[in-house]
Amino acid sequence: MEYKVKIDAFEGPLDLLLHLIKKLEIDIYDIPVAEITDQYLDFIHHMQKLELNIASEYLLMAATLIAMKSKMLLPKTELQSVNDDDSYEDPEMTREALMQQLLDYRQYKEAAEALKENEQGRMQLYSKPPSDLTAYENNDLTSIPVSGRATVHDMLHAFRRLMLKNKLEKPLNTKIDRQVLPIGQQMNLVMNKLVSAKHPLSFQSLFSYPDRTHLIVTFLALLELMKLNAIHCMQNENFDDIMINLGEGADDFETGENSFDY
Repeated sequence: MEYKVKIDAFEGPLDLLLHLIKKLEIDIYDIPVAEITDQYLDFIHHMQKLELNIASEYLLMAATLIAMKSKMLLPKTELQSVNDDDSYEDPEMTREALMQQLLDYRQYKEAAEALKENEQGRMQLYSKPPSDLTAYENNDLTSIPVSGRATVHDMLHAFRRLMLKNKLEKPLNTKIDRQVLPIGQQMNLVMNKLVSAKHPLSFQSLFSYPDRTHLIVTFLALLELMKLNAIHCMQNENFDDIMINLGEGADDFETGENSFDY
């Protein structure tokens, strides 16, 4: 029968020893054998539940610690008298072996915790089935053009990145009075910027305020302008910044004959 150890939250004697060392806030290389032995034995004596199938390893470690402690407490004269005994074992050598075991255990324990964190992080991700690329099997993928007019899907991706960036760069909380921002007003503002610039503007440059309401209303205004063909949204490469330019439907606005009222 194989004997394994698990007492309360500790998964073996090395785990318990590592806990006691951390509690004392000492380095593994400076293990106070006497103090650690006393605390280790005290913990075993006060265990509310001792599972016999796992106790052997704890008791073996306790015996090892007691032997180390007793040998370190012996006067040097008595230690010299037992040096000739074949069964004699230098307590410092035993102590070094224990330190190495603890160092190895801590390394594996930290690696296990890191793997568990990675597992939990992966559980928060969702994947999709692979896309059908049969149409490109005989083509050079580097020659496939990806530039062109941006879709609503591209706009949503760009807006999601913008919202995430705004969240990461969020300033300290301040009290700001809520203002009503009509979509039509924001559409006019976007068109005025494009007409004044006389060249394409980047998607992010049109979001001049970090306020959440302003970001959402501006994004809705861009979608409305896309629907009216008043603006063109272009993207050279996947995940590049989207460039906004005037569309065919902007002619009336440029002559001052159109104003958006939503």
